[in-house]
Amino acid sequence: MASGGTEELERPASFKSPVWEHFGFPVNYNDEGKRLVDKTLTVCRHCGTRKPYDSGNTSSMATHLKRHHPGVSLTGVKIKPAQQPLISAAFKQPLAAQSDRAKAITNAIGVIIAADMRPYSVVQNEGFKHMLKVLEPRYDIPSRTHFSEKIVPDLYEQEKKKVVDELSRASSVALTTDGWTSRGTQSYVTITAHFITADWEMRSPVLQTRPLYESHTGTHLAQVLTQAVEEWKIKRPSTNIPVTTDNAKNQINAVNEAGLGPQIGCFAHVVNLASQKGISVNRMDRLLGRIRKVVSYFHRSTTAAHVLKTKQEMLKLPTHKVIHDVPTRWNSTYDMLERYLEQQAAIYSALTDKTLKKNVKDIITLSDDDVRVAEEVLQVLKPLKTVTSLLSTETSPSVSMILPLKTRILQSMAPSVEDSTITQDVKTAIREDLKPRYTSPPTLQDYLHRSTALDPRFKSLSHMDPALRQRTYSDLTTEIVSSLGTEDCDEVKKKNII
Repeated sequence: MASGGTEELERPASFKSPVWEHFGFPVNYNDEGKRLVDKTLTVCRHCGTRKPYDSGNTSSMATHLKRHHPGVSLTGVKIKPAQQPLISAAFKQPLAAQSDRAKAITNAIGVIIAADMRPYSVVQNEGFKHMLKVLEPRYDIPSRTHFSEKIVPDLYEQEKKKVVDELSRASSVALTTDGWTSRGTQSYVTITAHFITADWEMRSPVLQTRPLYESHTGTHLAQVLTQAVEEWKIKRPSTNIPVTTDNAKNQINAVNEAGLGPQIGCFAHVVNLASQKGISVNRMDRLLGRIRKVVSYFHRSTTAAHVLKTKQEMLKLPTHKVIHDVPTRWNSTYDMLERYLEQQAAIYSALTDKTLKKNVKDIITLSDDDVRVAEEVLQVLKPLKTVTSLLSTETSPSVSMILPLKTRILQSMAPSVEDSTITQDVKTAIREDLKPRYTSPPTLQDYLHRSTALDPRFKSLSHMDPALRQRTYSDLTTEIVSSLGTEDCDEVKKKNII
């Protein structure tokens, strides 16, 4: 129940004293919008005076009414009924902008804008305003400027403080950077932190996304990294900050110039680069060009797409759409090739249909020999597709997987006498691009070896030769012992842990 002003008040669930017709408990709302009734206070519905309340004691409220509101009757019948507003009238009065209820709703809208990445203009949408009126008719929504200049920035500062506090408690932190370009051709760099909490929970908060107005030199990128480390208070004495980037030279230089490291090339990006080399060999490139032309035709023509769907149904094939690849994502080329082979019967039938035949004179489908080659190459690329999917969905740190996966890929890409010429060419191109990755500097190799040894899945280090395996375990043992105190070290040795 609302007061005669704007404060929401609530009466006890059951009461005998008539003073409760004129007093109520104040109602507040927390940041999550939860309704909280404070039963340690009572508020006069006529003047807003607040009185401490001891359960069952209404004498102070009665005294207040007699002294300050003699026009009301404690029998429950008002002498001047016009002084007590109707409940319906109270609910029609707008919420004060500074009331707890209004602030809770405004903050909740700010969370929607920030968490769901909605434009500030959402608060001006008719449907959004209608929803708010249904949920809380008394609430007046502030302007979009209020959200952009006050509410969302305040929420950001609150969240930033929490993240900085979490980072300060982490013994070590790693970073990843991602350079990308918006549809409006504006360049950005996103930096994400990775650390483990005291409860052994993995956390990966996105720290910042900042525009890059200068040329993307290593020096400019190093400045972005340095500023981020300072702003988020990540630096630790005598502790390295590993940084994962793509494999561009400017990214590598940026990490070195910022005094961070080791710099670790993103393995998914490495696999992408190697795969691009494999599918770019001459005959494969020409074959993919033909497929792209066919796919583009079905994407461009609604009539062709309809005929294709009809043929799929007739041939009892899945009614999947053909896929066009994206130059920067090799796995989209794999998907395009796989989908073409799945639908080749329907594609050929559609292209030879009288409805389309006169419009497809310049489109060349794959010959039987081309199909055989495509099927062979698809099998060659399958392990790379599996690795890419694995890395894309991995929620735990993947640095320990780099060298074992690299070794397995190199093994699977070893040409055999049974391979066709094009299969050998594809495998060789992939091997030659992948083989030198992560081989220098030596400190990076050592870092990756130790990371792998600490992962229970790979602790046998079967991908290493015996001498390197022994040296890695020895280096780890030395590092662990040197980090322990004398008593801890003696205890560890007694238990034969290392």
